[in-house]
Amino acid sequence: MTAKRINPESLYNSVQYGFSHAVESAPGRLLHLSGQVAWDKDMTVVGGDDIALQARQCLANLKTVLAEAGLGVEDIVRIRTYVVDHDVEKLQAVGPELGAFWGDVTPAANTWIGVQALALPDFMIEIEATAVFPS
Repeated sequence: MTAKRINPESLYNSVQYGFSHAVESAPGRLLHLSGQVAWDKDMTVVGGDDIALQARQCLANLKTVLAEAGLGVEDIVRIRTYVVDHDVEKLQAVGPELGAFWGDVTPAANTWIGVQALALPDFMIEIEATAVFPS
């Protein structure tokens, strides 16, 4: 089986920037979701300089990609959170958004990584994930 690229039409066109929103691989039936930023379908940054609102959009984008693949947050096994110029206040602002994202689901593994910059200057946060298809 060849890896399947997943690019929901309800999200912005990521292929033009050199990546798919997710890739389903075999064997093992993993779904590798590209890092999501605070872009909406029209490539407008949602949240401005509010990292919590940007995180909310990142997480909403992840849910959209998961749904396109027939999965939900309960199928995520790992996320990585990249934050520009990390400090503890940013962690405190994003924490409630992560809590709302997981809801009643036990959160997956997460690595929080402070970075100097992301792809564009307006991006404050990027979140990527790996999910597994139920057997």
